[in-house]
Parts: sequence; C-alpha cells; structure tokens
Amino acid sequence: MLRGRESLIRLVGKRRRAISPAVAQLLNQNSSSSSAASTSGSKSAIGNDLTGAEGTNKVEEECEVGLVSCPVCGASIRGTDYNVNSHLDICLKRGTKRKLSQRTLLQFMSPPTCKRGDNGIGINSLDMDPLNVDPPTNECILYSSSCASSLEENHEDLISVDECSSPRNSETRDAAVLPETSFEGNSSTVLDTYIVGRKFCDNVELEQDTRMILMRDTQNVKDSNAIKVTSTRLEMLGYLPRELSKCLAPLLDYNCIDCEGSVASLPLNPQDAVPIKLRCHKKDYSEHGTNSAIQKDFSSLWKTVLMEVERGKRHLPNVPRYQQNFILLIEDVMRNHSHLFTDKEILFIGSFKSLSDAAQRLFIRLYTRKGPWFRMSKISYPEITDPPTAAEELKEAGYLYLLKPSYNMKVQECDMEDILGLLTVAELRETLKTELLKERINCTRGKELLKCLMSAYENGNCRNLQKRITERMGTCVRIARFADEVLWRVLRLFFLNGEQDLSAFLLVDIGVTKYPNYVCHASHKFFSDRCHLLEYEEAIQVAQVMDESLDKNNMKMVERCIEISENYICSAPVEETSLISACVFKPRFFSCFTAWWVYTKVLTLGVSVYERERRYEDAIRILKSLLERTRDSRRGYWTLRLSINLEHMSYFNESLVVAEEGIGDPWVRAGSKMALQRRVLRLGKPPRRWKLPSYAESVKQNIPEVNIVGRPVNGGVGEKNLFYGYNGELCGVEELALQYFSEEEGGGWRGVHSESGIWMTIFGLLMWDVIFSDVPNAFCSKFQTGPLDFDTDDFYESRKDLIESQLNKIQGGMAEEILITCWELHYGELCRGVNWERHSLSDLRATVFCMKARSLASICHHLALDYRSWSSGMPDLLLWRFHANSTCGEVKLVEVKGPRDRLSEQQRAWILVLMDCGFNAEVCKVSPAPKAQD
Repeated sequence: MLRGRESLIRLVGKRRRAISPAVAQLLNQNSSSSSAASTSGSKSAIGNDLTGAEGTNKVEEECEVGLVSCPVCGASIRGTDYNVNSHLDICLKRGTKRKLSQRTLLQFMSPPTCKRGDNGIGINSLDMDPLNVDPPTNECILYSSSCASSLEENHEDLISVDECSSPRNSETRDAAVLPETSFEGNSSTVLDTYIVGRKFCDNVELEQDTRMILMRDTQNVKDSNAIKVTSTRLEMLGYLPRELSKCLAPLLDYNCIDCEGSVASLPLNPQDAVPIKLRCHKKDYSEHGTNSAIQKDFSSLWKTVLMEVERGKRHLPNVPRYQQNFILLIEDVMRNHSHLFTDKEILFIGSFKSLSDAAQRLFIRLYTRKGPWFRMSKISYPEITDPPTAAEELKEAGYLYLLKPSYNMKVQECDMEDILGLLTVAELRETLKTELLKERINCTRGKELLKCLMSAYENGNCRNLQKRITERMGTCVRIARFADEVLWRVLRLFFLNGEQDLSAFLLVDIGVTKYPNYVCHASHKFFSDRCHLLEYEEAIQVAQVMDESLDKNNMKMVERCIEISENYICSAPVEETSLISACVFKPRFFSCFTAWWVYTKVLTLGVSVYERERRYEDAIRILKSLLERTRDSRRGYWTLRLSINLEHMSYFNESLVVAEEGIGDPWVRAGSKMALQRRVLRLGKPPRRWKLPSYAESVKQNIPEVNIVGRPVNGGVGEKNLFYGYNGELCGVEELALQYFSEEEGGGWRGVHSESGIWMTIFGLLMWDVIFSDVPNAFCSKFQTGPLDFDTDDFYESRKDLIESQLNKIQGGMAEEILITCWELHYGELCRGVNWERHSLSDLRATVFCMKARSLASICHHLALDYRSWSSGMPDLLLWRFHANSTCGEVKLVEVKGPRDRLSEQQRAWILVLMDCGFNAEVCKVSPAPKAQD
C-alpha cells in the first residue's frame, strides 16, 4: 500500500453515499479556475433526488410546506395533512400533553414558511426549539455519584455509559421529577419497573399478578451488577433493566433490602418487557446496632434508585436501544454544536422526534446499512410492524426517497447502476434476455451481467429498462441526500472521527467493549463557525474521491484531487494562524479538525503516487510547499523524501543541504533524523564536505549481531521466509529465533514476539492515570480510547508534573505494583495501545520485574515526549530470564532479520536509544544452511 494511504483511509472513515454537488463541481472544473474555487468557503448544496420533466428538488418541496409546533406535545412537525394527522393520533394515543399558549395555537394554524439557504439564523433566534434542549454549553463533565462510601466500593459505575455525554449532572436533572417514595414510617415501598431479556430466558407463561423474586447474578459475564427475576419455583423470567440493576445491586449485596414483585400487566408480544410491581422491604438495623454511616449511604443510594425508576418511565424498555442511542446522539450534537447548523437543518433534525416509532426505527435501520438502494419487499424487522407505511411517513418528512413502478421519472445513471445491483443473478439474466432479444449473452456471473446491462443502457439500447426493473422489484427506497448529508455531519461531530458509528453504542450495550471513565471538558469549539466546518467537510470529500480513484486506477481524478489540495495549501495561511479565531487561541492539536490538515494528508499520499510514477519534479514541488507551511512531526518524513527525490534528479548538493537543514529541525525526530544523518555522512564526503559532523560516531556505532542457521522451505524473491523450526514444524524467522534463544545454546531465555505491542501495553498500564487525567479539551467524546493530544507535544506539556511524578515512582521500583493495580482496576477497558488479550499479566509482570527501573522509566519518558514518533519500530523479540536467586533478572531485545532483510532507520534509531537506556539489544540474522557440495 502506498505510504500515507492507510492514514487517509482512517481519516475519511465511513464513506459518504454521494459526493455533494459543490464538491462534484469543484472536481470537474478546469485547472485554470480551480485555485479560486478550492480556497473559497463553499457551502454544501442539496442534490436533486430525481432528474426529469419537473426538475424539482424533493427536499426543498417538502421544506416549503413549512413546519408547525404540535399543540399537544410541542414537537416540530411538517405541515402536511398526512404528517399532522398521524402525529396527532400518536400524541393523543400516548396521552402526552403540555400547557398551551396562544402563540402555539397560532403557529399550528398558520405554519411559517421555511426559508431557503444559509441565513445564519441560530437556534436561539428560532420560534421553536425542536429538541427542547438547554442552551449550548462548552463543558461536558462525566457524572460521578456523590455517594462515596463503603457500600459503593464495588459499585462505582452506578450510572450507565449513556450519562457520560450529558453536560448536566443526572441527579440535578431528575431532581424535579423525583417521587416522594421513601421508607419514612414504613418498612416497604412499591416501585414500577419492567422485566427485560425475556427472549433469552425460560419459556414460562406469565399471568396477571404472578409472584416473583429477585436474585443477584454475580457470575454474569456481560454485567456484574445483573439482577435476575425468577418465579417462586426458581424458573428464570428475565432481568431487571441494566441501569436499575447498577443502582439496586449494592443494596442487595449488602443485605440492606429484600425485593419481591408481581406482574402488573401482560404485553401483547410475549418477548416484550413485562411491567411489574416491585415491593422493596428495608432491613432493620436495630439488631446490628445504630450505624449512622450505613443509614446515610442507604439514603443516597435509594435516592439514585428512585431517579433511575423515574428515568425508566420516560425511556420505556420496549424502545430498542439503537433508537434511544440515535436520539441521544442527535440531542447531544444539537446541544453542543447547534451553531454549526442552519435553521433549516436544525428544524429537519428536530422533526425526527415527531416521527412515529416505526418510522424512526426504519430510518435508523436503513441508515446503518450499506445501501444505497433497498427493495421494499426485502425489508423486514420484528420491531417494525408495517414498513411500507413507515416508509411513506419518512418520505413525507424528507428522510427517504421512494421509487415506485408508477413513477414516470428518469433515474440518474449512478442510481440506475445501484438499483440494478439489487437484482439477483437470475433476475439480471432474465432482464438481459428481455431487453436484448437479438443478441447472444455469453456471461454468467453477476458482475459481468450487470456490466453488460449497464453498457446497453448507456448506449440507448434499453429504453424501457427502468420500467421493467421497477415492475420486477416493486418499490425501492434510499436515504434522501439531504438527510444523508446532515446526519453524516451529526455523526462526525459526535464521534470526532469517521471510523466510529452507531455500532459503538451497540458494542457497549452488549458488553463487548467498555470505555474508561474520564472527564469530558471542552472549553473550545472544534469549529468556530459553519464556514470552517464546510471547508473541513469539503476536504474530507476530496480525500474520499482520492481514495476511490486509486481503487479504480483513475489517475486523472487523482491528479485533480492533488491539484485542489495543493492550491488550498499554497493559498491558505500558515498553520499557526489558522488556529487563532475570534482572538481566542485554540489548542494546537485542534488542527486535525481543519481542512488544512486533511489536504496535507492528501498531498502526502500524492507524493507517494508521483514517486511511484517517477514524477520526481511534481513530488519535489509538493514537498517544498508542505515544508514551507507546516510545523509538526511529519516534517521528518517530508524532509527525508525531499532529499531522496532531489538525489533522484541528480541534485546532490541540494539534497545534502536539505538533509543538513533537516537534522537541525526540532520537528525531525526518531527514524527520520537517523536516516538524514546517514545521508549526510554518505553524501557529504570530500570534496562536498571535508569535516565530519559531531554525530558521526553515534551513527556509525556498531550494533551487536548474532547469526543462526536454519533449514529454509522456500527462497523465492518476495515470498515470506519460512524455515523448519527446532521442533520440526514450519515457522517464520521470528519464531525460529525464539526457539533458538529458549535453548541452552541461546541462553535459556523466555520471551514473546510482539514488536511494539508489549511496550505500548506496558506504557498504557503504567501511565493510565496520566493518560486519562482531567486536561481541558483532551476528551470531548465518550467513545475515546485516548486523549486527542496523544500524538502531539501537548500531551507532555499539559501533564508534565503528572508524568514526572509517575516516572519517579517507576524509577523508584514501583512499576510492578502500578501494573498489577491498573490491571485489576481497568481490565477490559479500551485504551490506545493496550492489548489485554495478547499479553498476560504474568508475562507483563515478569518483563517489568526483570527490567532495570531506570531503563524502564527512560523508555516511558521517550513515549510520553513523542508517542507518535516512537510508537513503532521496536525490536521483534522481548526476552527475559530470572537469575538463580530469583531476586532480579535481565531482559534482552532482539530485532530478527531474514536472509534478504535489513534494518529500517526507525528500527536502527530504537536500538541505539535502547542501548543508551541500558538495555541489552542486538540483531539476529537468520541465514539458510549452506547446500552440501557433491
């Protein structure tokens, strides 16, 4: 893979279904006019869903209908007869109501006209607040219970992960609706809750008033706080909701209460949540003597239980988790980033909550699928009773586009290819036979049939193709382009990257992943205004087109993407000035949320493309532009490539000067600096340079080597080296070296082949409290595995005192104790670099025990200073062995190389650093046994 492409793929993340018309126009412009267009803050336009005689935009048609405020619940809905009647039926059926005002009634009778375009109207200037959210705030604090006591030692996570994103304290938020339910003057009380998880339990038929008891399920691998509900005959009925169990579990564990219940009513679906009456009996403390501390803790915990019961009434268990999570996501974004959306977008997002449950669920289901088109006849979900009706509602609201056989409109060619992709192989073959009666069809595979059919359609030989396939498939649907554009933006602002999506919620809900506890503290906005956000989105789309074009080997479009990026970089201000907005200095690591950052990624990949094609002049031009305008750790790679490309062009003196200047650049580090130093020594021989530089001796320092001989299986160029191991089985060079060092001849070492993996795990565990410390702007999303400044110099500068304090503890011999404590407290939590499954605690303890404390602290110091530069290139093998007295040991690091391999500059730099830190490091060269001569 080309250098820089993997990084670009991670940056783009989930690809957009369609490129916006503004970006498409930019990509199709002539080179002469591209410079001005690429640097202007273009605004994303809404693409037409259809092209035909009417030539109308479906989304804008719906927008012109206007939005109204429901007089029952206050939600904003579209003013069509269908939407108004459907929404009123749902509201009246739910029984929801609010106090009416004269203004509300007037809004409902006289809907305002939705204005087009970006007029800069913010949420505070609207007549309606569609999400009923609090004013935007820049600070998001992780919820922590005030009940810090002995009862909570094993139940500190009383609030679910969903609460992490809320900037308001949960206790304060729910205090207004807290019921007057307590044990004052009474030994028992009744709570209304539900039994969930019925489909995973015994097939026990429930009846009205069926008695049940609660039991703790401490062995539950998904939830250590689980509380199961059983019948009086101990038949499994289900569980209490996860959030309620977190609050109630400590009271049951410490024998503070007893609970029993009965069925309040029966659901229509046997697998739905069952409403129950839960009677809780408070234990008498008189037999244990008066204990005011326990009484105080009980009151606090019981208050939390009541809060969760009330919360459960507002968030019914029968609502799927993915639906709750999606609404939570859009509410969080509108709370914190509403200034980045137009009034039309805000009202559009707010209208989602006014949709019926079936429509909401259908949209979320379709949005999370690949698509873009779906056959309505193939859509079937158990929680959606009537998908066609839900689809019609979504169409009226502007979230879906429906293509029916009765529609007499021409579909765009790009959509036609996607629609044809919905046909099965048999249907494709039948369609081809019908359309091309006189031609012989020789292809049989699906892709070949699709290509043949599209070719005939583009040539005009299949004029009735759309009519035939719509009659065959029935109604087809896809996400409306305006909805896709807006929600792509919502997801990007929520997760702060393109790799995560709604599946992150799912993995947390089912217990597969667990994120650490940290404080979300955002004192600055990522995007100061909408213009900056649109520039960033435009750059992301250009990067996506670049990646897609490389897949299709469309070099013309690749060059166009490079040209757009280069024009932007050359005309944009220097990086530092782009971080200053409204006289407020933003953190340096916020630069990764700028168009400038994305375009530098595109250009880095563009350099690799030009080098592959030997277009060194173009590569040199781009590298010089990047180096003139950028100040970060990537300068090392760019400087090295510039020097190499100049040498390819036979500009030896200029190549030498670039290498010498790069060595003195503070941003050039690790392997790049080592490579430049070696280039200076090679190019700087007399008569170019007569004096050796001061670093010559350190660069020429000899690295210890050991040679072993093995029996090779293959020896072809480009093939992976395979050998017969000491046990007779096939293995790679690293496994062969491990077997050699484990033998008495090799020193009797134990070890692992992990490269940088085990070192990153050790660093993450030893520095856990530092990594997840409370630093402003470092954590702004609840789905982070590390701070946003992890790869920058800000990481060390913002935590210097904490890091130095932790390094002193490590140097003082407390590393093993810190390692064990962190493993026990945080096992399974996601942290960047930490691999819980690959490395066992015993191996980690043995490694830390055998290391010198000073050497381990030095490695951690290097990683803390520049994690980006030093997180790769570590030796392949980490070996350790204990001395006879077992009070100490020693470690060895070995880089293994096959017959035709050689050290990279990053590996050489690491080995020299390890040797300077006091480690025993060497290179092991594996060579094939010489062939026997006749």
